[in-house]
Amino acid sequence: MPPRTTDSAPGRRGDDRRCPGHETDAEESAGREHGGPASVAGARAGRGGDRTAVGARGETGSCSTGGPAAGRDGDPVDGERAEGQRARPDTPPADERDTGSHTAERRWRTAHLAGCAALLAVALTGGALAFGGAADGRPGADPVSAAGALSPGVLARGDLDAGIASLQKHLRAQPRDFGSWATLGVAYVEQARENGDPSRYPQAERALKRSLELRPGNDPALAGRAALAAARHDFPGALVYADRALRQNPYNERALCSRIDALVELGRYDEAAEAAETADDRRPGVPVFTRYAYVHELRGDVRTARNVLERALSSASTAADVAYVATALGQLAWNQGDYKTALDHYARALAADEEYLPALEGRARAQAAGGDRAAAVEGLEQVVARFPLPGPLVALGELYEDRGADGDRAKAASQYALVDAWTALARTGGVNADLDTAMAVADHGDEKEALRAARAEWDRRRSVHTADALAWALHVNGRDEEALPYARRATATGYRNAVFLYHRGIIERAAGDEREAREHLKAALDLNPGFSPLGAREARTALKDLEDNR
Repeated sequence: MPPRTTDSAPGRRGDDRRCPGHETDAEESAGREHGGPASVAGARAGRGGDRTAVGARGETGSCSTGGPAAGRDGDPVDGERAEGQRARPDTPPADERDTGSHTAERRWRTAHLAGCAALLAVALTGGALAFGGAADGRPGADPVSAAGALSPGVLARGDLDAGIASLQKHLRAQPRDFGSWATLGVAYVEQARENGDPSRYPQAERALKRSLELRPGNDPALAGRAALAAARHDFPGALVYADRALRQNPYNERALCSRIDALVELGRYDEAAEAAETADDRRPGVPVFTRYAYVHELRGDVRTARNVLERALSSASTAADVAYVATALGQLAWNQGDYKTALDHYARALAADEEYLPALEGRARAQAAGGDRAAAVEGLEQVVARFPLPGPLVALGELYEDRGADGDRAKAASQYALVDAWTALARTGGVNADLDTAMAVADHGDEKEALRAARAEWDRRRSVHTADALAWALHVNGRDEEALPYARRATATGYRNAVFLYHRGIIERAAGDEREAREHLKAALDLNPGFSPLGAREARTALKDLEDNR
């Protein structure tokens, strides 16, 4: 399963509170209040536990912790999204999916690619309203911040499209409202992630830039720039903007969270732990709790990660938070091979939000691992029909390959081909997609391109995920001696990830270290025997061969 991310929907409260006594009038008028759940560290100290490292949930982080379903059809914003939404294909009819007809496969693939192409067109031409249609007719007027223009409850309830429409309407009347420009920029970031549509990122950048032009150094816009940089996988940039925002407002929740995420994705885990402990002191709540859990998971402390996530779930006050945290618990259980528990958590997430995309994807993966392949295929077909992202595309392609029915090979190829379309779209939106590319094409594409992408990503950030991607890319290019140090580095933190263990075992076998290969292939299958339909099958075959040759 791909690295857990913070790609999610709008923030719980939509606020970035200052320290007590420093709230602006606008913040007070918007109903912002200091306080919240007790910190994780404080709660643990109350039980006699010591304070330990806290951290992020992974890539592309912001303080978002849930929200509307990733697949929900919202009202188009000023018509900008209408074209792209209409172009997204529905799941192909059953008669086309099941006949194995090459003609049907071509039609399905063409339809998917057309959806991506439509989004690409939006990326190149969209955004007229928010950027250029809001000319200020009052030369020399001072910038203002009408924080109450958009009720904090709008985004917290998950009405993201309605919130964006409200902001756009307000900014036509008040184009110098720097606070609302910052809020709009962040809302575009969330909409891009929620809908799998990177075309919103350039719009977010322009909105945040406008906010900073009107009020240089305002911390909501700087924090928004940090979240945008993280969403684009520019983690050094995310760290710079988060630090700038925190110099202005040490209590800015979004900046605190983006800083943790950036440090985690740069592989600077000790610093991430310190940053998240600071965030836990200043702004305890679901965003920090989930990051706390993830750093513990990265270090192999699954028990603490689980306990913290359960605490976060118990404190969740909105359906968005419940869906987000329950999904995190589901993925944690899936990573440990506990598919029944994972399905229970995904069921709770979907009870809170029946269209929450990460829960739908996670449920399908758990169903596949537990042996219910038909349900898994159906679920992933529904996911990729709405949002063809690399993770579910590859997962569905591998399920087709594993099933091996008539036409399944062509269906799998169509899923892998769509990764290229997504990559082109992402790069148009300013997203660094090298890690996604390396992981997808190493097994299902151009091995040389996988190695190029993995090396480029390793030069930018040295996390366990990039170490694993580079190790595997080197392996598929026949360079196992070079791959081995990276495979060891990927598993050095104690992170219990069956894919990492499988990759290390296969690389060790190819490098001639059969004892270590047996150990790590067995560990992968003991931990999560259904980690991948194709990978698990190869691991079992390799382990059997190694045992037979002893």
